Amino acid sequence: MVGGAVGAALVAAVAAGAAMYTGDRAGADSEAAATPAADTLSRTPVPSVSVAPPSNAPSALPSLLERPIIRPGQAFPEKTVRLKDGSAYERVDLASTDDCPRGMSPELAELIEQGKECSRLTAALFTDAERRSQVTVTVLSFERPEDASRVFMMASMDPVTYQVVSLDPPPEAGMPTVPPGSAGVFQRLMTVRSVVFANGQWGDGAETEEDAITRQTTDLLKHVSDTVVAYEDGRAGRTAS
Repeated sequence: MVGGAVGAALVAAVAAGAAMYTGDRAGADSEAAATPAADTLSRTPVPSVSVAPPSNAPSALPSLLERPIIRPGQAFPEKTVRLKDGSAYERVDLASTDDCPRGMSPELAELIEQGKECSRLTAALFTDAERRSQVTVTVLSFERPEDASRVFMMASMDPVTYQVVSLDPPPEAGMPTVPPGSAGVFQRLMTVRSVVFANGQWGDGAETEEDAITRQTTDLLKHVSDTVVAYEDGRAGRTAS
């Protein structure tokens, strides 16, 4: 059986990236973050990024890549997520598409065109018990690990330019839409063949309690990433749709 060590070897202990920004401070040393809509982002020239397949990939990699791309019900199987620290989050929306550019910035879509196209984008919107936070976790999956690596590398260097779009809460959720330009946090992790993004904001657009929204975003990102890794490295089944 293929064990969890394979997934870890593929991603070098699962590299992580995190940053916080505001709309008027897009540098790497910024302290808070904004989530502009994909069609309103300022266009930045997209560099050519060459990424080779991992030279130290384990022998099990070909068999792992034969597994189907993770499906929405496999990436987000729970309506209510309960973490080890006792915190609970409700999934209030779930969306999935194989037309990946619909859910990302134009620059990220252009970057992806340098390799093989994205196979599936699945996003879920979570909120905390007080229904204050809005954390969108997105799983962007590829046929080839090197294409996921290209996205992860550029999104880690410039998370504002190479970002996925946050979900707005559906009307039945009874939650406000985050005001445009509000502060928030962007984070991401890479798995075997996917990049998992997390965009966290307070529903009212508040820039306070930065540590709390960062913790919630980090915890949900890790939870979903662990689920994706378990599937992609062969430790989870294929039954969910």
